[in-house]
Amino acid sequence: MNAPAPRARFPRDDGFHADLRRGAAAYFARTGAPAQGGLAMHVKTVAILGWFAASYALLLAFGDASAWLAAGLTVSLALATAGIGFSVMHDANHGAYSRSPRVNRAVGLALDFIGASSYVWRFKHNVQHHSFANVAGLDADVDAEPFLRLSPAQRRRALHRFQGWYAWPLYGALSLKWWLVDDVVDLVRGSISGARFPRPRGRELAAVVAGKATFLAWAVAVPVLVHRSAWPVAFFVFGSIVLGVIMAAVFQLAHAVPEAQFPGAPGADGRMPTGWAEHQVRTTVDFARSSRVLAWYLGGLNFQIEHHLFPGVCHVHYPALAGIVEETCRAHGLPYRAQPSLWAAVAAHHRHLRALGAPQPLGA
Repeated sequence: MNAPAPRARFPRDDGFHADLRRGAAAYFARTGAPAQGGLAMHVKTVAILGWFAASYALLLAFGDASAWLAAGLTVSLALATAGIGFSVMHDANHGAYSRSPRVNRAVGLALDFIGASSYVWRFKHNVQHHSFANVAGLDADVDAEPFLRLSPAQRRRALHRFQGWYAWPLYGALSLKWWLVDDVVDLVRGSISGARFPRPRGRELAAVVAGKATFLAWAVAVPVLVHRSAWPVAFFVFGSIVLGVIMAAVFQLAHAVPEAQFPGAPGADGRMPTGWAEHQVRTTVDFARSSRVLAWYLGGLNFQIEHHLFPGVCHVHYPALAGIVEETCRAHGLPYRAQPSLWAAVAAHHRHLRALGAPQPLGA
């Protein structure tokens, strides 16, 4: 049984968060753009769902024509599935897709359609990760023990010496573990990393069950029935590996890097060492801010600092908000960190894994 999560609270804002909010409010007043949704978001949704539908239809129609063709279409489907997660469901489950809570809730079910429970995710991601990023014991996203050591606060094991290399294939198992193990275990326990959350009931429970059934139907049952063969199961596993590596890489590049800080557990009085907004900036790193293609595909998740500070704002605004955030950080003497490219961020994550896995010097 997990130990109860320690209680934690942030000290009152010292003016930094208020200045950030004023800067963002001035941007929206100047542009007249809606903070949630908008035409750009709707067009993007149609494009990504169309990509997904085309990849899936072609895989059903021609997947048995050639193993290479099936593999290519499976990769395309995995990329489109990740795109739904990055760009559609993520905004919706943060309340940033639309001004309407009902629309956000409906679009947020896209996560259930692609395999994971949006009900569990809202507690694990919105509440725990976004509140206490990089705090071991409070942020489930940095808990991959005993296989990986992602935080200096975690125990180092002998196998971690090689985690810089085995982490990448291990990430391939993330999707299957998330869909079939993590969601089930969290729901049965009613807790995530020791933090309790209400188990779903009524319509929420029905949505969880229907989501898992729908996902397994389109991803496994329908291809098997159409092709009257077991080969679609193998390609399902292959696609889940591709998807796992993509998702893990994107999420790790913003937090599990040497430039990001890993604050210790809250003190005896439950107080965190810094205010909430400062905590988000110190524990998060942007990457590849100049790449429009990457920002489009990742749903702005390469602007992770902006996302953590303004989770209720649609990601199409993150590039514009980045300058405001960077300037405000400079005015308050706070670090604003960004890797220049995707590959620089990947290399930084690799360095982080190797550094935390290295044997400790005697006497350290």
